[in-house]
Amino acid sequence: MPREEYQTKLEGLRDDVLYMSEVVAERLRKALDALERQDEELGEEVIAGDAEINDRYLELEGRCTDLIALQQPVAGDLRFIAASFKIITDLERIADLATNLGEYAKRADREAFPDVDVQRIGDDTLAMLEEAMDAYAESDPERCYAVAEADDDLDAACEAASDLVVRDLIERDELREEEDVEATMRNVSRLLLTIRDLERVGDHAVNIAARSLYMIESDDALLY
Repeated sequence: MPREEYQTKLEGLRDDVLYMSEVVAERLRKALDALERQDEELGEEVIAGDAEINDRYLELEGRCTDLIALQQPVAGDLRFIAASFKIITDLERIADLATNLGEYAKRADREAFPDVDVQRIGDDTLAMLEEAMDAYAESDPERCYAVAEADDDLDAACEAASDLVVRDLIERDELREEEDVEATMRNVSRLLLTIRDLERVGDHAVNIAARSLYMIESDDALLY
């Protein structure tokens, strides 16, 4: 393959990974909106969109594999292709988590625990994802480290939110009927799963930052 065509394929791969990240981020935004508005229709839209992400992932996976197998890239090009392959895997898993949120939105009761700010946590995860993808796009190691630092704050926020749910549940004294208890426990379960899944989105954003840092500087400081 002529060098110009090879470089075009590498640039195309970068562009398409970035486009996939935009689609995934939009899915996550919609899932958060569905939760906030208790919008069952929007939740279903998020769920239905998962097939598109899966197809895009498989197509990009095939291109990464072909570039490695057919071109035998070395040094920086190999790190770029390998990082891209890992990053699309994390993006696909973030899309799966957005699908979970879409499912939760179909049954969510945001009035049950009004003090738990799921939207703020969700906004933080979106910001981390966007920062990680900017690091990949611009080969910016400082942004990689910024994502890792932001994850500490996200973990603390998720822990505080989970504690608030449990503390609120313990302090309630109005639950008398069995159906009230069952409804409350379903709400507790969904909310804790929502918090957990948002924390996992943050973890995938850190993975993206870690792979980007290795791609940029051959530095495995953030890999774990």
